[in-house]
Amino acid sequence: MATVDDVRRLALSLPRTEEHLIRDRVKFRIGQIVYLALSRDESELGFAFPKEERAALVAAEPEKFFLPRESDLRFHWVEARLAALGTDELTELVIEAWRMVVPAKVARAHLDPPAAPPAPPAPTLDELRSSTEVFNGFAGVDRSWLALRVETGPALDLSLAAHRTALHRWLNSWGCRIRYPREGEPDTFGAGLAAWAQRHTLAHAPLARLTPREISRFAAAYEELAALPIGRRSLGPTAASKALYALRPDSVMPWDAAIAQRLYGVRDRAAFARHLELGRTWARAALEEAGGTREAALCAEIGRPGVSLAKILDEYLYVTITYAAAADAREAADRARRGVTPPAP
Repeated sequence: MATVDDVRRLALSLPRTEEHLIRDRVKFRIGQIVYLALSRDESELGFAFPKEERAALVAAEPEKFFLPRESDLRFHWVEARLAALGTDELTELVIEAWRMVVPAKVARAHLDPPAAPPAPPAPTLDELRSSTEVFNGFAGVDRSWLALRVETGPALDLSLAAHRTALHRWLNSWGCRIRYPREGEPDTFGAGLAAWAQRHTLAHAPLARLTPREISRFAAAYEELAALPIGRRSLGPTAASKALYALRPDSVMPWDAAIAQRLYGVRDRAAFARHLELGRTWARAALEEAGGTREAALCAEIGRPGVSLAKILDEYLYVTITYAAAADAREAADRARRGVTPPAP
């Protein structure tokens, strides 16, 4: 029997998908085009489907499928009773609905991907120092992290409600927009986080020393955490990676949407595992270039005392990908306002 969690997991594994709460209904869309929508009670799933084929689908299995309301018959759309679907059947329906609304090249790249591109070369210590200088120039760069440490001590313990609340605030300080419960409401995020933590045993090893098994466990924990319901939507890939970093700052190199898209094209479990493998390779290269210097001493020498090498590598990616892309966009917008034509490449 398929569940809402199955729908969310499948949809969020597909490139360009975003989850939104629209008129009290969870919907998944590409840009402005909705291709999956749950009913308000989440018992029914609407999905993109060719109009010319839906009558046959409904006639063949009326216990599973039914036509949308009359006002929606003009759309390529059909409805299903979620509990009547098997997980394999749901997977096929979700992928085909997604395929209808993304460019063909995006679908081909995801469903029949080419060989993985070579990993980017490891940054040199000089490159890490340069990105650290930029990152240290941002106002209040460590303020929220230090506040989290004041509240939780050296390590987060998600069995403690106060620590879960502190993590909630820290994630929101980074723009994750996780709704706080109103007075008298249950803390959905906190309860889900506590249950998730009980199911996952995570390594404490530095990133450079993670084993393949430990990376696999982090990736499995990431996948479940990204799909964690928080009200009517899920926590999402960026917040999940940041929460894992907060729990294991020596082990996890987090990401944001721009970094994940540039390096992997997707933000699923396999991509997160590749991200940690990349971070492990880079961390080992930095330590080797430093000639055996201990990690804490190396981080201080680079210009980030008190943070992990995993975080320094994330900051390098942020400066060279996320911040650089934003700067390019600002420059382009400024040129457009001033009517300046960019130089020919």
